[in-house]
Amino acid sequence: MPAPLTPYALPSTLAADLNRVKAYWLGLLRGSAEMPFADDLSLEALPELAPSLALIEVFILPERFRFAYIGADLAANQPKPLGDKFLDEVDLYSPLEFLRSQASAAVESGAPNCHNQPASADDSLPAYNRLVLPLWGDGHCSLLLVAVSRN
Repeated sequence: MPAPLTPYALPSTLAADLNRVKAYWLGLLRGSAEMPFADDLSLEALPELAPSLALIEVFILPERFRFAYIGADLAANQPKPLGDKFLDEVDLYSPLEFLRSQASAAVESGAPNCHNQPASADDSLPAYNRLVLPLWGDGHCSLLLVAVSRN
């Protein structure tokens, strides 16, 4: 049986800023761990990228996601404040649409993933790439680091 296709598969190359976030995430790995520990993460290590980053807390049984941090660039297109809101409680607009399904895929796979969004047909919304990186805590994937790069 062939291996299943991975939703939101990582492309062979990432934008420079997303590659930097991924390299930071990889640098947090301890020993043979497959994902870093959430308590090792510090957004202060990526200060110039903070406006395009988000942190999402992961809850299990039922699976839910809540914004713990939302960078100013990501919040700009959203009609309502997202801080401390669950993803299923708010409408999400570019560059955050489909984030809930991407977050779920990252939790299920325990691996980084990427959403590539082309520009809208009328060019009113620019293209972007969104990277989601899982982090471990409390016996499960407890936090997601989200980074967005607009093309």
